[in-house]
Amino acid sequence: MSEINNLKLCDLVDKIKNKKLSSKEITEAFINRSKKSSKLNSYITDNFDNALNRAKEFDEKPDFNKKIPGIPLAVKDLFCTKNLRTTAGSKILENFIPTYESTVTQNIIDHGGIIIGKLNCDEFAMGSSNETSNYGNVQNPISENLVPGGSSGGSSAALAAKLTPATIGTDTGGSIRQPASFTGTVGLKPTYGSCSRYGIVAFASSLDQAGPMTHDVKDCALLLEVMSSFDTKDSTSVEFTRGNYLNDLNENIKGKKIGIPKEYKVDGMPKEIEDLWEKGIKIIKDNGGDVIDISLPNTNYALPTYYIVAPAEASSNLARYDGVKYGFRSKGENLIDMYEKTRSEGFGDEVKRRIMIGTYVLSSGYYDAYYLKAQKVRRLIKNDFDEAYKKVDAILTPSTPSSAFKIGEKLNDPVSMYLNDIFTVPINLAGLPAISIPAGHDNNGFPLGLQIIGKAFDEQNILNIAYSIEKNIGYKNHINDWWIKWVIKIKNI
Repeated sequence: MSEINNLKLCDLVDKIKNKKLSSKEITEAFINRSKKSSKLNSYITDNFDNALNRAKEFDEKPDFNKKIPGIPLAVKDLFCTKNLRTTAGSKILENFIPTYESTVTQNIIDHGGIIIGKLNCDEFAMGSSNETSNYGNVQNPISENLVPGGSSGGSSAALAAKLTPATIGTDTGGSIRQPASFTGTVGLKPTYGSCSRYGIVAFASSLDQAGPMTHDVKDCALLLEVMSSFDTKDSTSVEFTRGNYLNDLNENIKGKKIGIPKEYKVDGMPKEIEDLWEKGIKIIKDNGGDVIDISLPNTNYALPTYYIVAPAEASSNLARYDGVKYGFRSKGENLIDMYEKTRSEGFGDEVKRRIMIGTYVLSSGYYDAYYLKAQKVRRLIKNDFDEAYKKVDAILTPSTPSSAFKIGEKLNDPVSMYLNDIFTVPINLAGLPAISIPAGHDNNGFPLGLQIIGKAFDEQNILNIAYSIEKNIGYKNHINDWWIKWVIKIKNI
């Protein structure tokens, strides 16, 4: 591995600005490592040749005033990228080439970034293991045959394997934070409305939010600055004063009140998760923070609420994929037959399952019993957080109820898979920001994460708390490049 691949995002920015590295050198290093890492299956579509040309162009006329000048980044294949295939991990969009750029990826380009490829994800972001993608499952670089989490599994795997210095994902119910926890990386779900949804292939519009995935909190703060912007093309985008998250980053949490929700201490929680949580609590206390027990009484209803609201919105959003205007089209004897075959053949099982659930809860006679009631409970969940934040500045919880599990272990048990989002889903329902940081390992040496939840648009506060914990917890990721060894072995046969 090139020494360049070991450098973090902020380090690479400094190297370029101080003319110690060129964009071409950096881009080549990450492309070369990506080419050697095909067994991970992180990429769906690469943009290597174009990225190298872009890097050369930058070096010829560098602009060091940009936030990420000449830095190559691979992004989740849920963001529309102009003239570069966008599949959302689905067969139905296997040949879709957008004619426009998503606002978030355009922000990356405008700040000097170079898109080197599109990363694998669960189909339409529906999944917690990156096993529902039409393009195959992604391997966790931590260990062979281990899921990287989902739906941003390709992003978390590529980041942990150092195929990209940073990346972006989307989070509808935990799809940034859970894979971050599974791969020993940092993942932030910003406040709903902070990052534009324009050009992001929709799953559940009232829950979807783009966010940064990085190696550490400093990089996360920088990438959030790049991503977050007010956008008139997105009706849910919120106009507020966005912070200088990196410049204002500090580890002083003295006097901060951190809440510990009793409802997150679920039955059957592994001892290693409880110990990790206690470790985080001790660090906060040792650094001058106050730890306060709080209650979020409606937390237990979050998962069933989410799995009514999200599929309902998905069934509506995915109605546009009918084989008429764009995307995959199956042959049929008539229009109705074509519709049916297109959607049956174009969508995977998990997507079809959620469409069916969503259509059911929105149907006449069941709307009031399910969807309307779920929206009322969602309001109660939001109220719980509002009440808690009258007493505390932030909330500390585990990111996930377990470490990464084996590929195929939960694939035939959707309920067990859904339960993996138990700590992340309430935050999406409430529209709040939350960050997952690596904090320890389980008995197998697999990463575990802690989650810091903040008030709406208070990203700076949770970044600071995360930065303080990160500085004191001493986490180190264990990656041995097993997949690259495999490639070399095959080549020598």
